[in-house]
Amino acid sequence: MNAATHADYRDRSWTPQPAAEGAWRRFLTEALAGNRRAAALADQLHATTAVRLRDVVDHVVIADRAALERLEGARWSRRADGVLVNPTGEFPEVVPGDATVVWLRVEDVAHFLRTHGCDSPLEGAEHGPLQRSLCFPDRIAFGVLARRGYPGFDVPTVDPEAIRRARLHHRRFLARRRQFDTIEQGLAHTERLVDAAVADLGQHWACALWLDAERAYWMTRCPTGRRQKERQDRAGIGWANLDHHTYDGSRRHYRHTIRILEKLGYELREMLYAGELAGWGSQVLEQPVLKSTIFADVDLAPHEVDVDFAHEQLPDLDRHRRAGIVSTLHGESILEGGLNHVAGLYDQAQFRRIAAAEGVRTMPPFSTFPFLYQELTEGDVAAVELERVDALEAGGHLTAAEAEQIRLNGFIAAHLENIERNDGYKGFNRPGIDGVLRALDPRAAVRDSALAGTSA
Repeated sequence: MNAATHADYRDRSWTPQPAAEGAWRRFLTEALAGNRRAAALADQLHATTAVRLRDVVDHVVIADRAALERLEGARWSRRADGVLVNPTGEFPEVVPGDATVVWLRVEDVAHFLRTHGCDSPLEGAEHGPLQRSLCFPDRIAFGVLARRGYPGFDVPTVDPEAIRRARLHHRRFLARRRQFDTIEQGLAHTERLVDAAVADLGQHWACALWLDAERAYWMTRCPTGRRQKERQDRAGIGWANLDHHTYDGSRRHYRHTIRILEKLGYELREMLYAGELAGWGSQVLEQPVLKSTIFADVDLAPHEVDVDFAHEQLPDLDRHRRAGIVSTLHGESILEGGLNHVAGLYDQAQFRRIAAAEGVRTMPPFSTFPFLYQELTEGDVAAVELERVDALEAGGHLTAAEAEQIRLNGFIAAHLENIERNDGYKGFNRPGIDGVLRALDPRAAVRDSALAGTSA
């Protein structure tokens, strides 16, 4: 990688787009006014799941020329294929067409149709790269679709053999072995599974199946996420509202983790550092077809803020920071540790109301801007193998008190993140992330207890 390219993604930043937000909000409000059933769905989603309808819009087809011009005047631009896109904001693609249709994302179209009593035709092969149904016809029509790595707006014809191979690779991802004698063996096995899926299906379809399996494993370690998924399944949408997934990795194996993700079509988007603050760095990656973002955390030393840590081999540090300790306690996120957290897009205040009614508590928010709100659930704890704790203590990475705290109480394995985005803002809040990572350091509980004792 050349230095200029490295600087491009190292220094990338995002800004809110209120003009684009206003144009998009006006269009969606007018569309919902023209479809009674879609408006009722929007109310139901918000009341029962905290999901805003705007956060599950996949794309829109617009026939009204004036509406298209308003969007073009608000920083949408035409691609070579005529589709309007906003490349610097989180807004749906807009396709000029003969009739206006708003297409909503769901995980499973047939499940949505059953849930809402729709008898509209279902287009596309079951388990294929795209299925859809125009379920709410009206003055402004609304439909639902499920994508599995397909970038187009039509319904593709798929060879039944490709469907068979996709189902096989999905099962392999779901059932893949995650514990090995060595981490190197586990990563090599995982990479072979990814290589085979990509060879058969291409990067994008393979990536969609990979993420589904990663979330399934995460939910075995995150009951909070599993219960929220059940609510969203009852509403018919499943995990249609995802913002990002988060991995923790050790320095020694981080480069291999990134290589596997890049094979699935992820591209480096921007770097976030706080080496001088809390000893961490995160490589943000984006899969441009799935529009899926990954936040990959790793320990960094203060002098490493200019290192391309996604691709350069990082030497071991004398003392692990948070990601190194977590990766030892629970295992690499890409192996037995699983995703640290999954972030869903919500009306943040409504999410807290629903969570509180279920007895779920959230941590203090670490982003509170009008355009970005972020908070984690307090986290679901898992027991830790004593040998792992002993090794960290023997290596000087944990004090005796810190090690004993973890032996007795386990440590957080996973969270669900409540995130609200407005004004098309795509970025993250580095100081806020630094604060929450400090709070989530496995050593923090012991430090906090000691401070509380001193204060008393």
